Order: sequence, then C-alpha cells, then structure tokens
Amino acid sequence: MINLQLGALESTFEARLQGFTQYIEMEEQSPFKEENESWRVLEFYSGIGGMRYSLLQAKLPATIVEAFDINDMANDVYQHNFGHRPHQGNIQCLSAVELDKFAAHAWLMSPPCQPYTRQGLQKDADDARASSFLEILKQIPHASKPPFMLFVENVVGFETSRTREHLMEILERTGFVAQEYILSPVQFGVPYSRPRYFCLAKRKPLSFTNPSINDQLVRAAPFLLHEYCSAMDDNISEEMSHISCKQIKDFLETDSFLSDISRNTRSEHCEMLDETPDDLVGISIEEHCVPDGRVILQAFKSTNGSAESNAEKNDVLHGTLSPYTVPLSLIERWGSAMVYPDSRRCCCFTKSYYRYVKGTGSLLATVRVQRKQPLDGKVELSELGLRYFTPREVANFHSLPENFEFPEHINMKQRYALLGNSLSVAVVAPLLRYLFTDSRGCPPHE
Repeated sequence: MINLQLGALESTFEARLQGFTQYIEMEEQSPFKEENESWRVLEFYSGIGGMRYSLLQAKLPATIVEAFDINDMANDVYQHNFGHRPHQGNIQCLSAVELDKFAAHAWLMSPPCQPYTRQGLQKDADDARASSFLEILKQIPHASKPPFMLFVENVVGFETSRTREHLMEILERTGFVAQEYILSPVQFGVPYSRPRYFCLAKRKPLSFTNPSINDQLVRAAPFLLHEYCSAMDDNISEEMSHISCKQIKDFLETDSFLSDISRNTRSEHCEMLDETPDDLVGISIEEHCVPDGRVILQAFKSTNGSAESNAEKNDVLHGTLSPYTVPLSLIERWGSAMVYPDSRRCCCFTKSYYRYVKGTGSLLATVRVQRKQPLDGKVELSELGLRYFTPREVANFHSLPENFEFPEHINMKQRYALLGNSLSVAVVAPLLRYLFTDSRGCPPHE
C-alpha cells in the first residue's frame, strides 16, 4: 500500500515538474520578433481573404505562413487573389506538434457563426460547426510554441455563448489577457450596419496600450476612431454614426443610370431630394410612405468595377442592371429593407442575399419619387426602380480593395454567399494594428 502511494506521489510530482518546465520554457521564449523579421501569422477560416486584406490595410509587417479553410470555392477565390491556396483539410485534426511547426506569433480566427446566430438553432458548443474552433483552442495549453497574440471574429451572440466561455477559460489558463469588442463598420465611416464580436488577446508579458479595458466587453473604441477615422467624434456610437458615414452612392459601381422612364416622366412636378429623411432610411418597403408624385432617377457615383464578370460589365455599359432587378412579386409578398443612393446606412448582407429578399440585406431604390400633391400617400413599388446591390458593391461595403475579384467560374449566387460570410476590413484592420502595437504605444515596425 505504501509503495502504491509513493508511486502515485512520484507520478504526480513528475507531471507537475514537466508542466513547470514547459511553463519556464514558454516564459523564456522571446515574445518579440527580430527587428527585420515579419510577424508569422496563421489564418484560420480564411474564406475569401478578408483577414489577409485587413493585415495589408493595417500595413503590418506580417507573413501568412499558412491559411486554412474547408470551403473549396472560398479557396478558389483566395488563390485567385493571393496566389496561394489555403490548406483544405479538417483543422480540428491538427495537433499541437503540427501547429508548433509553423512557429506563428499570431493566430487569426473567424470560425463559423451559425451556432450563435439568432436565425439558427443556437446549439452553441453542441453544434458540429463549433467543434473545429474548440479543438484548436484545446491545443494552446499543449503547444510548446503557442501564439503570442490571438484574434477572434464572430457574430453578435457569441459573447454570451458557452463557446466564448471555453475560449476565455483557456486564455486565462495559458497566461493571456483579453479585450472584447462589439463594433460595426458604421463606426468607421462606412454606411454598413454589420455589428460583430471581436476578441483580442495577448500572452504575457505582452500587454495592450490601453489596459483599462482589459477583461471588458466594449461597444465603442474612441482610441481606434481617433487614429483611423479622425473626422469622426470620439464618443460616436453606432446609433448616431450614420451622421459621419459616407453616402451609399460612394460605394456604387455605376456612373449614372438615366433611364428612358426618368427622361419621359420628368416635369415641373418633380423635385430631386438632396438627402433621405432619417426616418425613411433602412425601413421596410411595406411600411414606406412618402408624398405621391412623378418618378425621377438618382445619379450614382462610380467606383472601380474590375471584379464584375463580362456579363456584368455589359449590363453596366448598356445602362441596365437587369440581373439585379428585384421581382415585384417577391417584394410585395415578403418586403425588404430599402435605401437610396444618398442614404448613410444599409443593412447587413447575409450569405442568402440574392437568393431571398426578406432579412438578407438592403435593396437599392434607384428612383426617387416626390409628389407635391399627395394622393393616397403611398408610392408604387414599380416606381422605385428597386435592385439588388451588385457583388462588387457588396465587396465595397466590406471595404475589400479595388483589385479584389472573383474567378469567372464563381456564379452570382456563390459570390453573394462568399461575401456574406466575409468580414469588414474597415473594422478589422485598425483592430489588428492595435493588437500588434506594443505596450509602449509604438506601432509595428514597417
């Protein structure tokens, strides 16, 4: 009996000694790269490359040592734009030893959001789509070269999930300090309401330049807005930020669509509205009510349209957007959120945009109606010239660069679906730059 107890004590002592030795080795590992060395980054759930574009936008001296995604079409797009095809295996099978081989300073992660969305089943950690993220997190305590920085992006709702609890427990156990945010592109000057959850974590002895918000969930980041969006108020919130946002027309890819109907119906009864009234922005079409009158077409401002397919280019050149016209029967039955070119906010585009109308994103009213003499107080839907935003325009709202494009074999519905699963470069880029900035406030070496 005594021998058995001594054996158990020795086994426990050896396990603790091994754990302590591993901890000392981790602490002795220098958290700072060499001056001329790039940050080594692993990009999990890489999608169409939103995280990589954010690194480029943040002007970080970072190298993606490997990207991972299971979606074949997303990998086609990623390879088309970056010349590198992400690893397409099941990442939940990656071991700590395999992850150590990359010697990455940072892990960037945008795991599947379906387990946490309001429209989904909300199975949380029990959802099979959450398993790969949980398995990757489990490897951190067992890694001999764990990351020094971690970045996680997901939908609003993740912050109350059990998956998030697992994340925080592992971060605390492995010596990380974390900051959590819920931020939207509208807070960064982009007229796009897409609030998302973000977790930024640094392993000690690294620290944040603004440690006062450690272990907190904040919904505004004045220090980020001041540095990257100096024209916006420091205390701006999503509810009021549309005042400082650009207009929708700044994100459209056409110069002007002055159709025959607008020319034929123009009269002294028509007036151009310079601004969309605040109470008419982003509301349901079925509830929309403005003075009755003639139709008039709003001019659009051009942005680079390099990403359209040849068919899309022909539509633009001939002054028509027929593939993007919304069937009136769908709108009358389901309704949808509607915006004008001079609006300063549109709704979030989901992966189901263009397949469904209701709840998948805003429609653009290309025609402005104003009647001096109200009749029944309603506008016919056929007068509004409603259309879908094009894939290039949705990419613009995600702040993807002008040189981003889809391979020709990716069809229209697939493009919308891939964009709906992407992220906002306008939000992620300043967050990444903040994450990579050292505690003395010095920006990353460029």
